[in-house]
Amino acid sequence: TDEVPEFQGRFVKDADKDIIKLLKEKGRVVRADPIRHSYPFCWRSDTPLIYRAVPGTFIHVEKIRDRLMANNNETYWVPSFVQEKRFHNWLESARDWAVSRNRFWGTPIPMWVSDDGEETVVIGSIAELEERTGRKITDLHREFIDDITLPSTMGKGTLKRVDEVFDCWFESGSMPYAQQHYPFENKEVFDKSFPADFIAEGIDQTRGWFYTLMVLSTALFDKPAFKNLICNGLVLAEDGQKMSKRKQNYPKPELIIDTYGADALRLYLINSPVVRAADLCFKEAGVKQNLKDIFLPWYHAYRLFVQSARTMLLQTEVAFAPQPAVALASSNTMDRWILAAANGLVAFMRTEMEAYRLYTVVPRLVDLVEQLTNWYIRMNKERFSGERGEACRKASLCTLYEVLMMLCRMMAPLTPFFCELVYRNLARASDELPESVHFMMIPEVNTAAIDEQIIADVNLMQQVIERGRTVRDRNNLSMRTPLPTATFVHSNAAALASIDKLSAYVMEELNVRSVVVRDVADVRDMVTLKCLPNHKKLGARFGPAYKGMQGKIRALTHEQLAQLLQSGSLTVDGEVFSGDDILVQMEYCGDKSEYDTDVVEGGGLLLLSTKPDEAMLAEAMAREVCAKVQKMRKEAQLRKEDELEISYSCAEGSVLAKVLKSQASYVAGRLGRNLLPASVRPQRAVTLLREEKDVRLQVLEDGKIVQKTELLTLELLRGCVFINETELAKVVPDQALREQVHNYMHCFSPEKISEKLSESPSKDQLSFVLDGQRVNLSVNAHFFLSSTDALAAGSISL
Repeated sequence: TDEVPEFQGRFVKDADKDIIKLLKEKGRVVRADPIRHSYPFCWRSDTPLIYRAVPGTFIHVEKIRDRLMANNNETYWVPSFVQEKRFHNWLESARDWAVSRNRFWGTPIPMWVSDDGEETVVIGSIAELEERTGRKITDLHREFIDDITLPSTMGKGTLKRVDEVFDCWFESGSMPYAQQHYPFENKEVFDKSFPADFIAEGIDQTRGWFYTLMVLSTALFDKPAFKNLICNGLVLAEDGQKMSKRKQNYPKPELIIDTYGADALRLYLINSPVVRAADLCFKEAGVKQNLKDIFLPWYHAYRLFVQSARTMLLQTEVAFAPQPAVALASSNTMDRWILAAANGLVAFMRTEMEAYRLYTVVPRLVDLVEQLTNWYIRMNKERFSGERGEACRKASLCTLYEVLMMLCRMMAPLTPFFCELVYRNLARASDELPESVHFMMIPEVNTAAIDEQIIADVNLMQQVIERGRTVRDRNNLSMRTPLPTATFVHSNAAALASIDKLSAYVMEELNVRSVVVRDVADVRDMVTLKCLPNHKKLGARFGPAYKGMQGKIRALTHEQLAQLLQSGSLTVDGEVFSGDDILVQMEYCGDKSEYDTDVVEGGGLLLLSTKPDEAMLAEAMAREVCAKVQKMRKEAQLRKEDELEISYSCAEGSVLAKVLKSQASYVAGRLGRNLLPASVRPQRAVTLLREEKDVRLQVLEDGKIVQKTELLTLELLRGCVFINETELAKVVPDQALREQVHNYMHCFSPEKISEKLSESPSKDQLSFVLDGQRVNLSVNAHFFLSSTDALAAGSISL
């Protein structure tokens, strides 16, 4: 500028060397060295900035500092440390606030001053400005009011408006009043809504919006501008740097939403450190994981319900109707457990949401989705399909419907789009529900459904099952391989009773033939108790005498240690010891080639037999085949209710051939269809999918399990009729005509033939003409509508 004519017109940083040279020539330089340090740059142009002292307008904040801190104490913040530490410390050392800025764009400061600065007029409204100037004001931007002058009341000529505009944070802090145009109108509306019930912003706003809100509300009303506040952290790039449009160091938001959905992104952020005022290094993989771990399982649970309800309609001609009373009245343990868990979560959610603690609610919601999909649904599929009877199906579907609805209503504020999609379809089952889930409140807690004992029982059962799976993994024993027994050892009678009640579920999930519960006091031949004194605690308690007491503790018998586990205390030489004084561990002392063990949280021990017999290995191989068939059904995009036959072929006399013959009834039970040897496959059956598979076999050789593989060909066939050749030859002796009968019968699906039978006078006879000859065939005599019927009649054999 013209204040430094030697360098006028030059960029300040370009003049550095010449400035130093001039100062040296004037003898004003003591030392000149370069120093590397952080320096402010313009975030738009990425050019260095300079600090320059300029005159400004201030708000006298220091005068109201004590009231600011008092009003801060009247507010509720999440997390609280931001209020109590960061914000409190900022208020405690608050300085007067410079509210003026030297810019063109912005809200002009309505202050007119004389040339000598001794007379100042602050205008409070448009009406006041119009009254003082006699001029109609239609726009408050600078270009419309900078030329306005006011006459001096002190004989100082005319007053001119100051050049500055307001700091934009002054406007932000004025939001509660400006949005209502207070005090000029909406006074009643403002009085009812101020202070605001809730606000939320980033942690950087402790020196921004939160601060200016507090300063202005305290100066104007001596009260805070808000009651409750959630402070979030900052979302950074994956490498921890600030996200920058210039650097493009973040994935495009629209790409994330298009790929994973807005709800997956929302839940990723809500369930992150950001809602606890900590920073988050954004990772696209985290959003993807949410989709995989939460939304896909949740969707599969919803889809299973829809499929099961549709299957019920097809099988019984009765449409599903939600009945909360049926769900609540269910005696099934898993129904009662999932309803108790869901209602317990509702109670927890209401408490935590009222306290604005999002970060405690979301993990519990996610956990319920996991419990629903990975436990409840997996353990009740036979009930959903009706295999356990219609009453069981009705109770399970009503329970699943209630839980899905509760999930939708609880998660709607967090995952609005997915919840709306699921809700709209579920709501079709009732005429009494509103059009949108967002028209509904968070569900009320049904205290009658909450059963803490069932929740505790199932939690213990899950731990036992998970420990059993760990043992299986450690011994390379697939879950498809049945094992003889699982033994649960504990000192607590209630824990033993819990597992005993739920033993059927443990048997199913661990694939064991039996579950045994044993009190630790009764299994000295299998389990030893090891005592570990708390040296630090007992040393401080007994001092020099601890050495002698330690010997007595180590000499405790199995029965004494079992008593300590059961009662929680034990007396030795008049001294009472608790479970904190002496830690007792269970250790298996039996044949480790027969059993492997794992510790169950809470003081239990699981013993799992690791020696399957030949029959169990045969069942494991049958399960392997069933799994391959189910995978093919999925690849063929078949539904459970689709008409289907399954055929196989393998080497004659092979291990696989023997297993499939001996396990035929087991396979049929798991698949809901018979597995037919190629020899009985109808020649004209239509193949939907044919694959050759290597099947893993397990056989015992010298007492050890040996892994082998054999080739198996599997075919999925469209549902077809099975013709009894012997009986057909009696009514159609001519071979050529019998071939035509085969062709004719295989032109129709079993469902279509059933329709034809229902239209016939006798309801069980099919009549048609081929080559001028009438053919009369009776169902379940000359032909069968499925392999199941043909097997039952002895027309074919496996």
